[in-house]
Amino acid sequence: MQDLVVVGAGPYGLSIASHATAAGLQPRVFGRPMAAWRDGMPSGMFLKSEPWASNLSDPKRAFGLAAYAATKGIQVRHGVPLPVGFFASYGLWFAANAAPPVEERTVTAVRPRAGGGFEVTVDDGDGAGAGGGETFLARTVVLAVGVRPFADVPGPLRALPPERVSHSTDHADLTRFKGMDVTVVGAGQAALETATLLAEQGTSVRVVARSRDLNWNTLPPPLERPFGEAARAPHTGLGCGWRNWLYARTPGVFHRLPTSTRARVSTSALGPAGAWWLRARFEPAVEVRLGESVAAATPAGGRLRLDLVSTRGSVDSVTTDHVIAATGFTPGLDRLGLLDERLRRRLRTVGASAAPDTDTVFETSHPGLFVTGLLSAPSFGPSMRFVLGATYTAGRVVRGVRRRLGTGPRDARPGEPREILPAGAAQTNWMERF
Repeated sequence: MQDLVVVGAGPYGLSIASHATAAGLQPRVFGRPMAAWRDGMPSGMFLKSEPWASNLSDPKRAFGLAAYAATKGIQVRHGVPLPVGFFASYGLWFAANAAPPVEERTVTAVRPRAGGGFEVTVDDGDGAGAGGGETFLARTVVLAVGVRPFADVPGPLRALPPERVSHSTDHADLTRFKGMDVTVVGAGQAALETATLLAEQGTSVRVVARSRDLNWNTLPPPLERPFGEAARAPHTGLGCGWRNWLYARTPGVFHRLPTSTRARVSTSALGPAGAWWLRARFEPAVEVRLGESVAAATPAGGRLRLDLVSTRGSVDSVTTDHVIAATGFTPGLDRLGLLDERLRRRLRTVGASAAPDTDTVFETSHPGLFVTGLLSAPSFGPSMRFVLGATYTAGRVVRGVRRRLGTGPRDARPGEPREILPAGAAQTNWMERF
């Protein structure tokens, strides 16, 4: 029986595997390393987060993004965005140097056992999950499945075929849309950057968003600032400001809030916004229809007719070749087809949300089952929606796994890594209690 299975090999899965190995465990890690970054983001995209807030987590802090950049003779700098391809390569380097080998196979089922632990089934390596798979037993399972299982598509578009409607995470290459007319739905970075890349390759593109205005982040201030400026708006991995500081630095405090408050804040905080460096490219190149949403979508002569209803109640129509929904993600157990349905129904959730509630070490109400990343955002706050949250998560999950296995102290709290901030962004030791 395996002590630990990690489902997913993105920033969270790899970070947890690194900490687990250092703690003497022998995890089995399944997934395609950095799949979301390699398979779901087109060439030309850049990281929105600052380089110093984009580290995967290893116990010795030896394999951060800056360390990888140094191996390439590159210096990462605050305020200078990095290509997502560079970040994906960093993740692969981290996997090769700081984590155990990853099995590039897909976990298709996780079922609880009557005597404790789980039955885990993986496919035969072709990703199809049909026949020829392996089933084995595991004492603990960590779900680090990323965001792609939770992709949202507006209701009127869901029944349409993939040649007409897709999600922004479905595309590693946008060149198939050259010479076409594409409608992008959404107002966040994914929508705005996807639309910009489409326009720059010659695609006729429009953005449709129900919001009345587009929000744009501003150029981040220098790391070294006068004390008064830094005190009014401290740097964090989620942007400047005290509210962001609380989200980034105190997930444990967030976890103590009432469940209804956690569910509300996790979905409303850090709303859609475009990166400061994208605005000058986007505004002259992309048609924008604000205050409108898709009310209906109908095939029409090999294309798609969209009926758009405005916030004032008026209806207009556009005809397009394809719709890309860049409409975010909703964490919910109903999207986890790999998890046994009876187990999903029994798990305690956060308030009225469909996301599992967890204890302070990310363990759900079912013993031995842990969730991370977006699935843990309603428990620990908005930072879990970003790579930044992997640092807080990894050590605590491993502590919980060891506690469940009976191999770690129940009361003593081992040293766990804090969010790694750059010089000039103060760290406060007492916050490690949280």
